[in-house]
Amino acid sequence: MNRHVTVGLDDSTESHAAAAWAAREAASRGVALRVVHVEEWPIAPEIPLTLSEALVERYETLLREAAERARRDHPGLDVTTEMVHGRAGAELTRAADEAEVTALGSRGLGGFVGFLVGSVSLAVVAASSRPVVLVRAERPGAEAGATESGAAAGGAGAAGTAERASAGAEDAAAVSARPDVVLGLDIAHPSDPLLDFAFGTAARRDLPLRVVHSWSPPASYGYAAILDPEIGTGLGRRAAEGLTELLRPWRSRFPEVRVVEKVVVGPAARELVHASRGAELLMVGRRGRRPALPHLGHVTHAVIHHSAAPVAVVPLV
Repeated sequence: MNRHVTVGLDDSTESHAAAAWAAREAASRGVALRVVHVEEWPIAPEIPLTLSEALVERYETLLREAAERARRDHPGLDVTTEMVHGRAGAELTRAADEAEVTALGSRGLGGFVGFLVGSVSLAVVAASSRPVVLVRAERPGAEAGATESGAAAGGAGAAGTAERASAGAEDAAAVSARPDVVLGLDIAHPSDPLLDFAFGTAARRDLPLRVVHSWSPPASYGYAAILDPEIGTGLGRRAAEGLTELLRPWRSRFPEVRVVEKVVVGPAARELVHASRGAELLMVGRRGRRPALPHLGHVTHAVIHHSAAPVAVVPLV
């Protein structure tokens, strides 16, 4: 099958936002766009045939209009549409496994509550072997709401950050003044697919990449800190050095990408939700594949529900 980006389409505003995101992504990658709608309408004797036919016609129109819009916005983009029948979660997961990346719409409930992620989206995110991006429609005041959601998602809060800019203070100031893409990275469990996705996205979009790593002190830290107040500084420095060393080969591979490294003490969720404000994309990893029982780690779950930016969930291998 040809290389492509997939979007799962229905008639929601969020789905149209996902289609626009997917079209842009396909154009930036130089691949085709595949627009898929899953028809789950029950086939039963009591359902009037005319109603069933009307629904099919409605979604055929939806697919056609989405394809026309993508071609208009991205001249030369190869767009195909497909209507499939079956269970939405299973069919979209199958489609996602064949794509370079898949976009799905997720309904927002305001900044504090965050995303309303349905069972279908969660099933696809948890089961797909390829990256899945959740997109919601823009809402007025979304950035202000994201501030509240950061407080809700973070728990204990983040104390003592160490930030390292890739090209000095002037570069860091320039980076902070423009949109970027954000990567949440656990240096204890690095993943080439996640790093490749993050650096590739930043390179294609010509955007800075902000890499956020969160670490927690050992259980004995509280007592040790009383005896040696400098121990926290040393642990933070080692975490920052570890992040720099991990990113070194990726900086060499993508020299055009401007990278900002940020190391923070405490739960990662709050820092990532905060970092999502003004970002074009927030990227996190997911360990394991559980098609029978969708399950996401607490950090991934938090950013999916509270991020102000689209969230890309990349399986770690």
